[in-house]
Amino acid sequence: MTPLIIFWISFGFMLFAIIYFDKKYCMLRDISTATPHQPYSWARVQLAWWTIIVLSSFISIVYINGDAPGLSQSTVILLGISAATTATARVIDLADEEKPGGIRHQNDFGKNFFLDILSDQTGVSVHRFQTIIFNATFGVWFITEVLNHLPIECKDQECLDAIMPGISSNNLILLGLSSATYAALKITENKSATLTARQENNNGQPIETDGSVG
Repeated sequence: MTPLIIFWISFGFMLFAIIYFDKKYCMLRDISTATPHQPYSWARVQLAWWTIIVLSSFISIVYINGDAPGLSQSTVILLGISAATTATARVIDLADEEKPGGIRHQNDFGKNFFLDILSDQTGVSVHRFQTIIFNATFGVWFITEVLNHLPIECKDQECLDAIMPGISSNNLILLGLSSATYAALKITENKSATLTARQENNNGQPIETDGSVG
């Protein structure tokens, strides 16, 4: 099999596995009482996205060349940014859950994949749109670079290490800041939703719910 086929088989297998585990165990979903239709979590999707890309590249290189490449510092940092974003989002969700009387927009039923990852408590938001576009663009670029260099038969470790592209410091800072903005604004999402609901309640207006809020 050609190197490109090996890459896409690896990519497709891991994508299928993630979709399967999401359907069975809600692996990509927010903590939510809106079962069985919890909304998708952007932080978890981001981690899955970069995991699939890096692992597909790694497996393809090992299969074609019979040796493992060393991950560059920028690739490790990239995975670290995704992992840190997921961990931060998880901590924020747990903190919101423990607040008595709090309202979480994640407890609303999920609409669809793209609307879920793009939306906060007010609907589609620009900071989520930005981070999704940045990660999608750099992900496609990373895949393209790997596919362009994968057919090269390497005879030394330096060649193997160069198949997966390095990401410049400025680009890593851009992705880090984008994820940090998402995490920072996520802290305020349910606070503002709860405040708005309380203000409406004080004004004598009923709070509309779909019965999914715990």
